Amino acid sequence: MDRIAKLKEFLSLDPGDLFSAHALALEYVKAGDDPSARNLFEDILRRDPGHTGTYYHLGRLLERAGQPEQACEIYQQGIARSLARNEHHTARELRSALEELD
Repeated sequence: MDRIAKLKEFLSLDPGDLFSAHALALEYVKAGDDPSARNLFEDILRRDPGHTGTYYHLGRLLERAGQPEQACEIYQQGIARSLARNEHHTARELRSALEELD
């Protein structure tokens, strides 16, 4: 069974499993299915805005989609969330991505 099918199976058993949802979104990115990845990343952040690693991947996806303003917004939101959670490493990574974009 391929990774996408396996992760979908995990999610069918536990739809609230954000770890599997994030992993599935990354698999969609690898497969070139950015719309499915974006839907999952956005759903993860709706359900848990504190899932700070997702901001980076969603921002990168938005950059590839030619939406730099939205990517900047996502990076800024992620930086704020990361700092509020004392996740300084994640905040630095997001700040670096934002600086590369500017």
